[in-house]
Amino acid sequence: MNLFDILGPVMVGPSSSHTAGAVRIGLAARKLLMEEPKQAHITLYGSFSSTGVGHGTDRALVAGLLGMEPDDMRIPKSFEAAEEAGLSIRFSHDVCKDYHPNTAVLDVSSASGRRIVARASSLGGGRIMIDALDDVEIHVTGERPVVVIHNVDQPGCVSEVTSVMASHVVNIATMTLHRSKRGGTAVMVIEMDQNIGEEALARLERIRGILKVTCLNL
Repeated sequence: MNLFDILGPVMVGPSSSHTAGAVRIGLAARKLLMEEPKQAHITLYGSFSSTGVGHGTDRALVAGLLGMEPDDMRIPKSFEAAEEAGLSIRFSHDVCKDYHPNTAVLDVSSASGRRIVARASSLGGGRIMIDALDDVEIHVTGERPVVVIHNVDQPGCVSEVTSVMASHVVNIATMTLHRSKRGGTAVMVIEMDQNIGEEALARLERIRGILKVTCLNL
């Protein structure tokens, strides 16, 4: 822990968890979409739902989707900026006792039809946790670059993915594997020490059995 962890992030207030954290959740969703967002359905849970409007959580999430950082002075005007950018936003409120109190689910799509559904929580001090992506529990902080790969559960997929990483000099920090059933759909969640380039992502998408590649570069 350093001094900036104690003091909190440089941000537009009023709250590090409800505002700065919310901006980072929106920004993470934008990066995971990997394209300019055009539609977003945002569902707020817990404290985000009950007190978020007063803390600017709704505007902060939209600001992140537009690519703003927590210290961007345009955050209070993010709704107007979204309208200018052609970003359509819809909000819902829900209750789920199993989620962190500061949770949002962002269902975001681009003009080309690419879509992601991300559930994330704000942990305080501007820190966030991406809890799920497209109904897969992933639990990553977004402090490292991440690639999430949906694939057919078949021999050779993992070795081909790691070979691509190695050939592009991308070091794997952590890797977790999930599957629905033997021979069904599988998911790899890979945290990396470096960002991964477009050429490497394109090679991953061409691997036989790969269904979808989602990336969060920093």
